[in-house]
Amino acid sequence: MAGLKLDGAGTAKMATLESAVHAASTLHVTVERMAMAVKSKQPTAMFLSTFKRTAAPMVGQLKGQFGMISDQVAAAILVCTKTGGGEPQRLRAMREAVAGIKVALEIAVAQTKEKHARHDEKHEGAAEPAE
Repeated sequence: MAGLKLDGAGTAKMATLESAVHAASTLHVTVERMAMAVKSKQPTAMFLSTFKRTAAPMVGQLKGQFGMISDQVAAAILVCTKTGGGEPQRLRAMREAVAGIKVALEIAVAQTKEKHARHDEKHEGAAEPAE
């Protein structure tokens, strides 16, 4: 098998998922940089705005095809804006939210590959060569 071939819907979904995976990795980096700032008692407002600015487009991008993941991203934005409990608690909640988003995206990629795999009819119906 040379590579996985997807139908049209699968290709569109994979394009959406690939950009969402990239954005999720950016969110992960932002949260980890925020963790370093929290550890060294530096201000974190810059990281919070970067997180929101990266996550907000993901909500709209994922809403049409992956509504539940979109809701997870929206919940992560809400976690980011909550002020109660202090910075370590906010950081922990943000880490958990990003981890949940990344897992959901990985599952969506696997399901999309499974559901939209295009089978090549020529090779499946061909008889095996005689010996």
